[in-house]
Amino acid sequence: MTLKLVRRAAFAAVIAGFAQTAMAEEGGVKIGVLADMSGVYADIGGQGSVEAVKMAIADFGGKVLGKPIEVVSADGQNKPDIATNIARQWYDSGVDIITDVPSSGMALAVMQLAKEKKKIAQITSAGSSDITGKSCTAYSTHWTWDTYAMSSGTGKTIVKRGGKDWFFLTADYVFGKTLERDTAAVVEANGGKVLGSVRHPLSTVDFSSFLLQAQASKAKIIGLANGGTDMTNAVKQSIEFGLQRDGTQLVALIAFISDIHSLGLKDAQGLMLTEAFYWDLNDETRAWSKRFYEKMKRMPSMTQAGAYSGTLHYLKAVQAAGTRDADAVMAKMRELPINDFMTKNGHLRIDGRVMRDMYLFQAKKPEESKSEWDLYKLVATIPAEEAYRPLKDGGCPLVK
Repeated sequence: MTLKLVRRAAFAAVIAGFAQTAMAEEGGVKIGVLADMSGVYADIGGQGSVEAVKMAIADFGGKVLGKPIEVVSADGQNKPDIATNIARQWYDSGVDIITDVPSSGMALAVMQLAKEKKKIAQITSAGSSDITGKSCTAYSTHWTWDTYAMSSGTGKTIVKRGGKDWFFLTADYVFGKTLERDTAAVVEANGGKVLGSVRHPLSTVDFSSFLLQAQASKAKIIGLANGGTDMTNAVKQSIEFGLQRDGTQLVALIAFISDIHSLGLKDAQGLMLTEAFYWDLNDETRAWSKRFYEKMKRMPSMTQAGAYSGTLHYLKAVQAAGTRDADAVMAKMRELPINDFMTKNGHLRIDGRVMRDMYLFQAKKPEESKSEWDLYKLVATIPAEEAYRPLKDGGCPLVK
C-alpha cells in the first residue's frame, strides 16, 4: 500500500470514529445488563436482572431526556476476558452504563474499562469489598452488598453467640478470597479463632475432600466463603457427611433466597445469612415482588432488586443532570438520596458504596413456613454505618 493510500485509510478511520461518537451522543440512553445467564449465579441475576432493569425503565416512563431507553444484555460466563470484550463493544457502540456483573473478577475488569472509557459500571451482583477499596474508580458504584457487610453481619453475630473456632471453605477466586479475608478479620477482632481454610475451584461438583479437611480441623463453625450452587452443594454434601450431627454449624457467608429455596428448609433451617432485601419485609417490598413474580414465576433476589434500584436511581440522575455525560451523572447520583421499595434515604459515597441498612435473617424451620417462598425470619436490622466498612479504612484512592 502506498503512503497516500495509508493516509487515506487513516483519515477514513478517524472520520468513522467521529461519526460513531456523534451517533452515540445523538441517541438515547442505552443500558447493558452483563449477567450470568446459565452458570452458578443465573438464579440470583440472569434474566431476572434483565427483567428488573426493564421494570425500572417502565416505572420511570420509558424515556429520559425525551428519548427512549434501550436495554441490551449478554452472558459474561463469569469470565473476565469475555466480560471485558463484551463491555468494550458495548461502550464503543453507545452503551452508557453496564449493570449486574455477577463475579468479582468480571467486575474489577469492567470497572477499569469503564474508567478508561469514561462510562459507568454499576455493580449490583458481585461482592468483593475491593470494588470500593483499592480498586475503586470515579465511574463505578457498588449497589447491593459486599463481603465486608456479609462478614460484619453474619460473622460477628455467630462469634458473639459462642461460635469461636472457624474453618473456611472458600471459592478460589477474588470474591471468595476477600469474603474469607473480611470474615476472618471480624472473627478475630471479636475474640474468635481461625483454625484453617481450604480453597476449591468455581463450580465444584464434589466437595468431599474439602469437607474432610474442614471436619479434621475440629472447628465448630465452617464458614462457606462461596456462593450460588457451590454453596448449596457444599451444604447438601455436608449433611451426607454428618457434619451437623457432630455439632458443626455451617454458616452461609453469602446466600440468596434462591439458594435457600433450592436447598429447601429441611436442609437450610437455622442457617444465618445477611441480605440487603427480602420480598416479605413490608408492604412495598411485597407489592414490587408480586409484580416481579408475575413475570419470572419466582421471588426476586437482593441483586435483582438491586438492579431495579440502581437503574431507577441512574435514570433519575440523568434526568436531573440534563445529560448522559458520565461525570455529570455520577455527580447527581451522589447528590440525590436513594429512595425506592428497597432503600430508604440511602446515599452513594465517593468510593462508590451505596449506604443502606442490611438485614440479618435466619432460615425458618419447615413447620414455620406458610408458603413456598416464606423462608426467612428477621433477626436484626443492621444500620448502614455498622454494616459497611468505614470510608477511611477502604484504601480507595478517591478518598482524601
